[in-house]
Formats: sequence, structure tokens, C-alpha cells
Amino acid sequence: MRGKQSAIDTFLQTHLNKYIDETSKLCEQPSVSARSEGTRECGQLVAEILKNHGLQVQSIPTPGNPVVVGRLKGRSPRTLLCYNHYDVQPPEPLELWTSPPFKPTVRDGALYARGAKDDKGELIARLAALDAVRHAYDGELPCGVLFVVEGEEEIGSPHIAQFVQENISILKCDGAIWEEGGIDSAGHPVNTLGARGILAVELEVDSMKRDAHSGAAHLLPSAAWRLLWAIAGLKGIDERIRIAGFYDHALAPSQVDLEMLATLVSDEAELRAQFGLEKFVRGVTGDAFKRAVFEPTCNVQGMWSGYQGPGVKTIIPAKATVKLDFRLVPNQDPKDIFEKLKRHLDKEGFSDVKAKWLGAMWPAKSPGDDPLVKLTTQAADEIYQKASYLVPLAGGSSPIYAFAGPLKISVVTAGIGYPGARTHAPDEHVRLNDFLNGARHIARIMDGFAGLKQ
Repeated sequence: MRGKQSAIDTFLQTHLNKYIDETSKLCEQPSVSARSEGTRECGQLVAEILKNHGLQVQSIPTPGNPVVVGRLKGRSPRTLLCYNHYDVQPPEPLELWTSPPFKPTVRDGALYARGAKDDKGELIARLAALDAVRHAYDGELPCGVLFVVEGEEEIGSPHIAQFVQENISILKCDGAIWEEGGIDSAGHPVNTLGARGILAVELEVDSMKRDAHSGAAHLLPSAAWRLLWAIAGLKGIDERIRIAGFYDHALAPSQVDLEMLATLVSDEAELRAQFGLEKFVRGVTGDAFKRAVFEPTCNVQGMWSGYQGPGVKTIIPAKATVKLDFRLVPNQDPKDIFEKLKRHLDKEGFSDVKAKWLGAMWPAKSPGDDPLVKLTTQAADEIYQKASYLVPLAGGSSPIYAFAGPLKISVVTAGIGYPGARTHAPDEHVRLNDFLNGARHIARIMDGFAGLKQ
């Protein structure tokens, strides 16, 4: 095993510049899904790249951008899935880039370009790992690999769940490596085991045919007040959500989750300083601060009604709208929460408040004692020579659920990021050493996956 790992590391170090050049080529192709800029061309390029690395490739259409699937068999029937995406965030504001976002530039030991870290560099690093493992095993792989590369992650992956459901037979696998792994500011590898779900909704009130003079406010109903009263009943000042049955299926952190949380270095003081806060919601601190991610939330994204320009316009608004999102913890179902929200409004006398479903993702979480988690952690400890941190649940949301549930697999993160990579921002970059170590980490997971006991 040590001999194989040495061969893998030597191969990756020797060929690093080749893979940075390949990442640059991919980053040169714009693929901004938010405005459909170059995404189909980029999907074709990804298919070509996967073929060049010896994978059998299919480009599968969806109602949006195609999903590129590449497969390569191994000695073992066990298959490891790698999830990535080829779309990127818009590069604006352009004036804040030191070099143009779609003209990749290497400087100061890093590759700068939109997508260099998120997620084109990560995709190429995984292909580099694949090549290195095949080299060490004389052209074979110890396990099968399956690459799934979508083109809509940056707009919420609206079609990926349907894609998985429709292609279960070709996606069959035994575990997956998600995107967005890496190290923290102190160089410790971080493996995030899950993400909360989300339900996004819009509530709207139409109280009259048109706005009216506020001199008639003693007679005419205000849509703004109507909506304020409706949303005020959703959550108390104690932050407890008052929708009947909202917490019925919410899972509390397990003992393994609590043990993982206890090992994490708290960023409580840093976060307070960043946002100028004296205290957090509900006054949480210490262990409660770490556990708070297991609390589902109800958040007001934005609300508008009536006149919002300079000066005064004495009207009674006829229409009012609010956008909400609910972050959901494991075992909560966005569809169930949406139905409970509508029932709550009806029961509280707000049947006139229209609720519109805007989108959802389901929560997903892998157990901390899963064999794939242990393999990923052990490999990271060896590569980075620092203890790994296991994060049981992220506060945001991700389409992990689309794969983990239907395929009945555990999902881990292992990648090329670090906190200063400026993901989604101007001067996004990947440090060359992070690229190399990320590829080494993935290669060790591929090397050891065939022998895992489930």
C-alpha cells in the first residue's frame, strides 16, 4: 500500500503543471448558469475532457443544462461517485479582478480564474487522482469510479433530483465524494457530512383593487398590515416557530454528532466581530453555539409593499409580498412543512394570504462512524499531517439529498479549497499546493474504497 501511495504522489507531483494547464483550459470557457452564458459549450468540453481521461461518457439532457456522466470500471465491483459541476457564478464586478476572470493566470503560487476553485479546478484534481491511481495499478483501478458533472449547481440544481430519479440504474454506487472540500485557516482538513434542507416560499396579500388615499385608513384594509400580522404569527420572540407540527420530525443531534461538534474550534468570537454583535440569536454561546445548526429556522429574505421612494406618499397599499426561507434539519420534509404552513395560515384566519412554493432542497447527513467517513478522515490526516475536523451538518443547503437518499449512500467532502480562495468573488483562485494535496487525498480514497466493509 505504501508503495502504491508513493507512486501516486510522485505521479501527481511530476504532472502537476499538466493538470493546472487543463484546469486553465476549462476555466477559459465561460459557463455562467445564471444567464445561460456558455454552459452548453462547457458541458461539451467536460464530456471531451472525461473521454480524454479514459472514461465512458454520456451527456444526458435535462430541462436545463445537460448532466455529463463518466464511468470507469475497477477490479472491485464497488463504485465511488464523484459529484462536481461545470457552471460558475457571474464574475461581476469585473473591475475588482486583478486579471480577467476567463483568462486564467498563475501568479504567487496560485491559479486565478472564475471556476479555478469552484468547481472546475476540483473536477480536474479528481481526474488527476484517477490518472495517478491507474498509473500505480498498471492501468487498472481498485474500484469503479463514476463522475457526475452537472451544469446548474450555482442556480440551485433545479433538475438534479429528477435526473437522479430517472437514472437510478446508471448511477448505482456505494458512496460519494461531494464538491467543496478543503482545509481551514489553520491547515486542518475539514469533512462536512451533511447539509440542512430549505423551503423557499412567497406570501402575498391583495387587499384591494388598487392603492388608496391614507385618509381612508379608518375604512380601507391595508395589505401591508395584513401581511405583517400573518407573518408575526409564524415565529415568536423566543425564535420558536409556531406552525403546528413544525418540529414533529426534526432530529436532534446524535451522540456521535455531539462528539464531533465538541472537537470543533469555535469561531464564535470571530463571527460576533464580523457582524458587530454582542450576542447571537437566543443568546447561544459555548456548546449551544455549536449545536445551533441543528435548530430549524424561519427567515424573512425580504418584504415590500406600498411606496418606498423619497419623501412621503400617503397611500394605503393594496398589495404586499414577503419571501421566506425555512432551513430544515434531518428528517424534515419541505413538502410537509409547506402544507403545515398553509394550514397554519388558514387556522389563524389568514386564508386570504396566498402561499407560493419557490423551491426546496431536502436535508441530508452521513453518519460520523461510516466506513467512508473513516477512510476519508484517515487519508486526510496522512496528507495534511494535521487532525481532521468532522462537521456533522452545514447551515446551508445542497443537493446532496438528491443522491444520498435514492442511492442509499454516504457522502463525504474532500477538495482543494481554503478560506481565502475567494469562492464566488473576484480573484477566485486555487493554490497549486492545495490542488496537489486535494488530488493526493482523493487518490487515497479511491485506493482504499474497494476494501471498505459496509
